Amino acid sequence: MIKKLKIIIGVFLLASVISYFILEANEKQFDRTQWNTSPLTRFKMAKSLMESDILYGKTKEEVISLLGNAIPSTLKGKDHLVYAIGTPPSFFEAKEEKIVVVFEDGKVINVIHLLQ
Repeated sequence: MIKKLKIIIGVFLLASVISYFILEANEKQFDRTQWNTSPLTRFKMAKSLMESDILYGKTKEEVISLLGNAIPSTLKGKDHLVYAIGTPPSFFEAKEEKIVVVFEDGKVINVIHLLQ
């Protein structure tokens, strides 16, 4: 009984470690060229983009210059731009993700990760 429990725990730990590395391997630092040339893999740079100060304080024109044209949005509320970032690998249902760049007084005040 104890041997079976050790095997189950070992398999669970191994699966957790493998899952962590698979998911973390999909993260990259923001790169303007790659962002604009590989829109389906933008999800790899999304965390870096949102956690850094790259966009904060920039005008809409500066954001468009950096990230390219946004996709049409049906969101209501504050002035914003929406960018599709692709579909990251998932062990469950794969969903397209987006980021929303929110403006106030003409400057970026927030960057939100939107799951569809």
